[in-house]
Amino acid sequence: MKRAAGSGRAAAAVRSVNYASSPLLASKTPAWRSKFVVALIGLGSCVLLARAAYVQLIGAEFYQAQGEKRFAHTLVLHGSRGRILDRDGQLLAISVEAPSIWAIPRDLAPERARRQQLAAALGMTLAELERRLADNPNFVWLRRQVEDATAARVRALALRGVHQTREHRRRYPEGEAAAHVVGFTDVEQRGQEGVELAFEPRLRGRDGSRDVIRDRLGRIVEDFGNQIAPVHGADVVLSIDAKVQALAFRAIRDAVAEHRAKAASAVVLDARSGEVLALANYPSFDPQRRQRLRGAQLRNRALTDSFEPGSTVKPFIAAWAIESGRATPEMAIDTGPGWMTVTGSTIRDHEPMGVVTLAGAVQRSSNVAFVQLALQMPPREMWQLYRDLGFGQRPQIEFPGAVSGRLRPYRSWRPIEQATMSYGYGLSTSLLQLARAYTVFVDGELLPVTLLRREQPAVGQRVLSPENARSVRAMLELATGAQGTAPLAQTVGWSVGGKTGTALVQDGAGYASDRFRASFVGLAPVDQPRIIVAVMVDEPRAGRFFGGQVAAPVFSQIAQHTLRALDVAPDRSFAQQIVAQDLPLVQETYR
Repeated sequence: MKRAAGSGRAAAAVRSVNYASSPLLASKTPAWRSKFVVALIGLGSCVLLARAAYVQLIGAEFYQAQGEKRFAHTLVLHGSRGRILDRDGQLLAISVEAPSIWAIPRDLAPERARRQQLAAALGMTLAELERRLADNPNFVWLRRQVEDATAARVRALALRGVHQTREHRRRYPEGEAAAHVVGFTDVEQRGQEGVELAFEPRLRGRDGSRDVIRDRLGRIVEDFGNQIAPVHGADVVLSIDAKVQALAFRAIRDAVAEHRAKAASAVVLDARSGEVLALANYPSFDPQRRQRLRGAQLRNRALTDSFEPGSTVKPFIAAWAIESGRATPEMAIDTGPGWMTVTGSTIRDHEPMGVVTLAGAVQRSSNVAFVQLALQMPPREMWQLYRDLGFGQRPQIEFPGAVSGRLRPYRSWRPIEQATMSYGYGLSTSLLQLARAYTVFVDGELLPVTLLRREQPAVGQRVLSPENARSVRAMLELATGAQGTAPLAQTVGWSVGGKTGTALVQDGAGYASDRFRASFVGLAPVDQPRIIVAVMVDEPRAGRFFGGQVAAPVFSQIAQHTLRALDVAPDRSFAQQIVAQDLPLVQETYR
């Protein structure tokens, strides 16, 4: 009852107020104030209209660009790089997807502890992370093409402003065994070395694009504009046989370790087509991990390094002496006391041989015999022979950095220089050039070499007759026999022929007295050659340095395994084989 009475009194009091009698409401409002308010509203409307007109018409391009910069993005749709395959379709290089980490620095949490966690997950220091974030407030790459484990660690942090995308990364299944052939790309998938560089236009795809709108969290909310599809690169099929490449690499790697050598290289050619079945170098590198590479590891020595070939050129002088009618395999050559003088310089054999046949001179590697033969040839004729064999000319092979070697013009030759060039001093060649030159002993033709698989037979350049090429192969077989310089080149089941070389290393204007290059070039089987193998071991330092001691055993390993891998039928029974390890070595004179 009391509450009801109180409410009635309050209502009555409100009804008793006379608002019209209020002095405030009773006062008159000045007309100018109303006009001023209306003017302000009108002016504000004009400002807003002017601003809208400026934004929409005059500054439209700028503001649209600013808006697109914040929300519109063009995503690159990467065209996949072509694969590199060996002759049987085995992968040598392939592109696979890999996560890449990027950030919008202005959205990233400023707390030091959180950034420290991010830096640790990415495998970098906090200072390095801060430098990257300072580059651009809207977008920075933090790590590109990382391992899945790294991407998972970053994802687990769930940091605002940190995002991931997928890119292509190059993989090299054969690792360091084929590194110098295949080469590698940079982070943008551009070829930097080897086949990756040589065939860049063919391997490289063409990128496409996709225009999208992202929200402030970096999520794609809408597509706009036209999408351009990527074009993938074409595959490259090499002549390389991955099995032969791997075994050649292991053989030279083991030879370097055994003889404490500076380096070694090996080239394996298909004797019928000129295709490169293997091209191996040691030291090598892992194309997946290149952080601490040295220049010596990157050099494709078989192509880019030239050296004096030593006695491996003697079979060419013998072949041309027969081809030109100056000699026959049975012709007797008097080497006298084992030395001779040419314009005041003495040339020696490793031992007195007396009278030897031309075949015996190849078998026992007589310097004196080959100097006599060479000096019967006009300098121009001998120079032309070496030119016809490809010396002094860059090999026409699909590869960057192949050298031409050195063959001086014949007009400048002195008699002593022509003499030394008959046993491999005074000219230089790469190992690939030397291996290619031995293709003339297959059927008398110099074959072009290639790193690409050939579908058609190669057309060579005639240098010798087939009959004379066959005669020289018989001499080369003698050189790997019991009385030759390379019995350790023998294989079990197949006949082989070849020639050793041992040359002093040039040192300034002269030659070092204790540094050598040991080499061996040979073919197998002798009657119908299927492969040519060239081996060079640079500066062996374990006490043995002759080509027959150091390089010939490497040839034996590579040739035997390659012939087996190519399913070449044996042409010798095991009972006919010479147990080379039990035979004494004939030391070869190097100068």
